[in-house]
Amino acid sequence: MSSHVTNFYNGKSVFITGGTGFVGVCLIEKLLRCCPDIKSIYLLMRPKKGKQITERLEELTKNSVFNRMKEEKQTDSFKKLIPVAGDVSEENLGLSPQDRTTLINTVEVVFHSAATLDFEADLRTTTNINLLGTRRIVQLCRDIKELKALVHVSSAYVNSVLHDVDEIVYPAPADVNSVLKLVESLDDEALNSKTPEILKKHPNPYTFTKHLAEHEIVNGGVPATIVRPSMITGAWKEPIPGWTISKNGPQGFILGASKGVVRRLPVAKNLIYDYIPVDTVVNSLIVAGYNVDRDSDKGLKVYHCTSSTCKAFKWEIVEKDINNYLHIYPLRSAVWYPYLKFMPSLFWFKLSAIFIHFIPAYILDTVTRLCGGRPILVRLHTNVSNSLARLEQFIFQEWRFNNPRMLQLHESLSPEDQKLFTLDIRPLVWKDYFTDLIQGVRTYLSNESPKSLQKARSKDKILMVAHLGLQAVLLGLIWWLVKVLFASTWTKTGLVVPITYLLFDQL
Repeated sequence: MSSHVTNFYNGKSVFITGGTGFVGVCLIEKLLRCCPDIKSIYLLMRPKKGKQITERLEELTKNSVFNRMKEEKQTDSFKKLIPVAGDVSEENLGLSPQDRTTLINTVEVVFHSAATLDFEADLRTTTNINLLGTRRIVQLCRDIKELKALVHVSSAYVNSVLHDVDEIVYPAPADVNSVLKLVESLDDEALNSKTPEILKKHPNPYTFTKHLAEHEIVNGGVPATIVRPSMITGAWKEPIPGWTISKNGPQGFILGASKGVVRRLPVAKNLIYDYIPVDTVVNSLIVAGYNVDRDSDKGLKVYHCTSSTCKAFKWEIVEKDINNYLHIYPLRSAVWYPYLKFMPSLFWFKLSAIFIHFIPAYILDTVTRLCGGRPILVRLHTNVSNSLARLEQFIFQEWRFNNPRMLQLHESLSPEDQKLFTLDIRPLVWKDYFTDLIQGVRTYLSNESPKSLQKARSKDKILMVAHLGLQAVLLGLIWWLVKVLFASTWTKTGLVVPITYLLFDQL
C-alpha cells in the first residue's frame, strides 16, 4: 500500500524557515528520506560569520541527522536543497526580487519554524522575529500562486497563563497594532520598563509574541494550520533513537550530569512534565501540511504535539534508574563521578548548589587556570542559577495540553502512513526512551563514539573510588565539626548522627 502523505509531497516544492535549527534539520531529513520524489526544498538562510549561504548549506549536510541517509546511500537527495538568502527579521524576509519571484512561482507548501526561543530576549527582538517574522511569511504566502498549505510551528506554552489548554486559538493577549506602535515609538529603556505592563500575565516576551503570531496565521487568509509542540526532546525512533543536537530540556541536564558537574536538578518529581520527541514533532508538521489540502473542512486547525494527556511523563518514573544509566553509558570526558539528585524546590536547589556546585567549581576552575586551561565551571553554574528565576514557573507548574485532534489525525491515516509518520506516542516507554536519550547525548552532544565505552567505564570506576574516598574524608570531617560545635547540646539529645547524615547526604 502506498503512502498518501508521501504522494502528496511528490513533485512539490516546499519552503522552510528555521531549517538550521533542531526541528528544521530533522524536518529536512525526514522529507528527503521518506518523500524521495519531492521536487525541491528551499531553505531560508542568512549569511553569517563570513560564510555565504552555499557554505552554510554544505555545513548543514554534514549534520549527524543525515548519518542514516549517508549509510543508506541517499545523499543524491541533497541536490534538492536550495539555499535562499534572507532573514525573517528583515522586511520582505530580506529576499531578493529574483528569489521572491522564484518562491512565488514554485513553492506549494511552507513550513515556518524560524523563531527566537530565548526566554531572555527583550520585547523588541521577539516582536520583530516571532510576530513580524510570521506576518512577513503570511504576506509571502498570499502571493504564492499554488499554495497548498502553510504550517506554522507555534508552542504549547503560548497559552501558559492557562493550565488546561485545548487545541483552539485563544483570544489575543493584546491589540497587535498597539503593541507594534509601542515597540516602534519607545526607546529600549522605556520599552523594557513598560514590558511587564504589556505582557500582563504572560511570563516572558517569547510566549507573548508567539501567541500574537498565531493570530497572524488566523487572519492571514491562506490555507494554514498551527502545530504546538511542548518541550522538544531527542528522537524516539528516527532518524536514530536518542539522536539530538539540542542542549535544552532533559538532554541538557543529562549532559551536565554525565560530566559529573551537574549533581542537583530542581524538579518536582511527581508533577507531569510535557516532553515530546523531535521525530514526533516533525511527523506532525508533515502530516498537518498534508491534511490542510486533504481536509474538506477548510477551517484552520490547531494540533497539540504533546504528551501530558496521553503519555504523561514524571521524573519519578526514571528517578531510580537515571544514575544507573549514567554509569552504564559514562563519558570519557567526565570530570567527576556522576550522581544526580532531584531537589523539590528552587530554595533547596540553590542552597545545595552552594556546596555541591559552586565550591567545587571554584576549586576546579582555579586548578584549571593554574594549569593554563580555560575555566568554565563557575560561569556555567552562574548562568544556570541566573536562568532559574525565569524558568521557575515552567519547572514547578503542571499543564494539561489536550490533544484529541492530533490523535484523531493519527487515526485518520492509512496503516502505512501511521507507521511511516507516527503521531501517536502512547506506545512510547519512558524508561526505554531515556536509555536511548542518554546514549544519544553521549554520541551526538559529547561526540564520544560507542567504541570508547569500555575505556569510559574504566575511568568511571576510578572516579567512583576517588568519590568514595573523598566522601569518607568529608564524613569524618563533618562528624568532628558537628561534635565540636554542638557537643554540649546535641550530643546529649542524640542529634549528632542525624545532623551529620543530613549534611553528608548533600555530598
